[in-house]
Amino acid sequence: MTEKVRLRQPLRGLTLRPVAGLAPSAVADDPVGAAYERGLRDGERKLSEQLLAQRNEFSELQRGVIEALRAAVPRVVHETEAAVMTLALQAAQKLVAGLPITADMVEAIVREALGQVEDTAEIVVALHLDDLALLEKSGSPLLAPTATGPKMTVRAGPEVTRGGCVVHTRFGVVDARRETKAELLQQAVQG
Repeated sequence: MTEKVRLRQPLRGLTLRPVAGLAPSAVADDPVGAAYERGLRDGERKLSEQLLAQRNEFSELQRGVIEALRAAVPRVVHETEAAVMTLALQAAQKLVAGLPITADMVEAIVREALGQVEDTAEIVVALHLDDLALLEKSGSPLLAPTATGPKMTVRAGPEVTRGGCVVHTRFGVVDARRETKAELLQQAVQG
């Protein structure tokens, strides 16, 4: 049975003395103690090896994730650019489709198309029937015959949608319809 000793004041200047019969190397001579120490060292070594192996595996995994991200970022940027371009193109088409068509707008479209035509003897400009009526109503100078330059005929064309025109020459055709311009723009954007 052990009794507790209570002291009134803390001990000062206390030094430990070896117990008689027990040498400091008693643990080294003890086979159980030596086995315990060997097991402890072996366990620490194996744990250290496992930690090192796990650290290497984690490092390889981290490198793989970083490489996957490096490869994915340009692809995501490219896909995002394409999506934004498509969205912008669709928004522009809806905005243009919603604009009211005026005589000035039709004249500008025809002048732009004529700017792509090389000098030729005869030009036929096909417009939507309603656009031709707008030009006639406004007294557009495009409909007036000219003494200089090529002979130009403006007529209604069933193939032409509102806000566009098709210019026929003996060298070819200039298609300035809205849908053709939108398609060319989309092809240019998609590369």
